[in-house]
Amino acid sequence: MPNNQALIIDGKMISEQVRESLKPAIDSLKKRGIIPGLAVVLVGDDPPSQAYVRMKGKAFEAMNLFSETFRFPADSTQSELETFIEKLNSDPRFHGILVQLPLPFHFNELEVIMKIDPNKDADGIHPVSLGKMVLGTEAPLSCTPHGVLMLLKYSNIETSGKHAVVVGRSNIVGKPIANLLFKKRALGDATVTICHSKTKDLQAICRQADILIAAIGRPDFIDRNFVKDGAVVIDVGINRVEDLTTKRGYRLVGDVNFNDVIDKVSAITPVPGGVGPMTISMLIANTVYLAEKLTANQ
Repeated sequence: MPNNQALIIDGKMISEQVRESLKPAIDSLKKRGIIPGLAVVLVGDDPPSQAYVRMKGKAFEAMNLFSETFRFPADSTQSELETFIEKLNSDPRFHGILVQLPLPFHFNELEVIMKIDPNKDADGIHPVSLGKMVLGTEAPLSCTPHGVLMLLKYSNIETSGKHAVVVGRSNIVGKPIANLLFKKRALGDATVTICHSKTKDLQAICRQADILIAAIGRPDFIDRNFVKDGAVVIDVGINRVEDLTTKRGYRLVGDVNFNDVIDKVSAITPVPGGVGPMTISMLIANTVYLAEKLTANQ
């Protein structure tokens, strides 16, 4: 039966709870004279990336943490960027390093990421971090997938024994969240199906999902035909669509057609205000975690 009382999962509220939970660790570090620090590298003038970096900076400032953004022109070279990252690796002010993606087309993103010291991988996307995640070894987790898990946790949504369907197979979201959900762990033990652009009868597979996670970058793609009654829907997508009725000339929408599915789901994340705030909170959590690890013997 359709559910007219769906839980709207408030990512802003939950992100504040996550940040509050970090304060004891931050206070402990500060008593030792250590302020967790993040270096953000921004290449080019992509408007969404610039906006996101500003949000990260404000979040760190609000927590009385240290962050600094280093800006490079879009025509910078691979060598210039990699050389700078190597300098950051040895800079004791920074416990975490994040390169804002996507990079301009002429960069090899993987090679850039691999230049980051895994011990300073604030985004949790270095191959060493991802490998440790797959093996179940302690490591900084990818920020957005970890944020999704926290949304489920704080919303008391059970994952054990559930069928989770992930639409999207990126290295940043799709693959890590699928791996985390099927692990033998708290917030895991789900049966996971990964779908992508070549999946046949996508709607039918999605309708089997107890938990449906959309991360494909296609605005309003997931409608009611993809969703079974009572499903939990996590919308990772954030897309700009033209809207001349707004001051900015655009509005933000997810990969899920929120209004079309709201009467069918048991819980759903809005866009904006769902997964987005969690990504930044988990970046803070990773930076604090890395600061603890890097200064454990100090």
